Amino acid sequence: MNYNIVPLTELINQFARLPGIGKKTAQRLAYSILKQPPERAHQFAEALINAREKIHFCSVCQSLTDLDTCQICTDERRDHSTICVVEDPRDVMAFERTREYNGVYHVLHGVISPLDNIGPDKLRIKELMERLSDGTVKEIIMATNPTVEGEATASYISRLVKPMNIKVTRLAYGIPVGGDLEYADEYTLARALEGRNEI
Repeated sequence: MNYNIVPLTELINQFARLPGIGKKTAQRLAYSILKQPPERAHQFAEALINAREKIHFCSVCQSLTDLDTCQICTDERRDHSTICVVEDPRDVMAFERTREYNGVYHVLHGVISPLDNIGPDKLRIKELMERLSDGTVKEIIMATNPTVEGEATASYISRLVKPMNIKVTRLAYGIPVGGDLEYADEYTLARALEGRNEI
């Protein structure tokens, strides 16, 4: 006889669908939820629904926010003449942890990857080019990951931006080739920012 508690199985299956969560971890998480008082489970479910319903892309930089324009883009103390171009919203948080960068960001939501059928049109490059049209931006820092796809994306954007007389720099290689920015420590990211090169 197959012993199956349908709601528990469904909860385990939902956790297992998350990236990096295997079946065993999904079971631990599901049982952990069941051990919580009902109000904690409701708070967890509410936080999940609120995050999914209220968080969207910033109308300017394409990072995540619960406002129309994120707090970084609306902060007048930041240097709006420098844009750090990153692949993912998590990269914004990585740079913010360094407390070394005072410019603004632009999130591409991926990199050019022909093998995965991701061309420039599937990234937020058009939105970046629109931001550059008013002449206030003086420098673009290409902070894509140091992978083949990240390099190709940086080169592609550099070729688009160069005719606009905007300086395009690339992070220095304190970041290991093939590594992800979100896992780099604050010191390494700060040094990479400091030693960026023009491309």
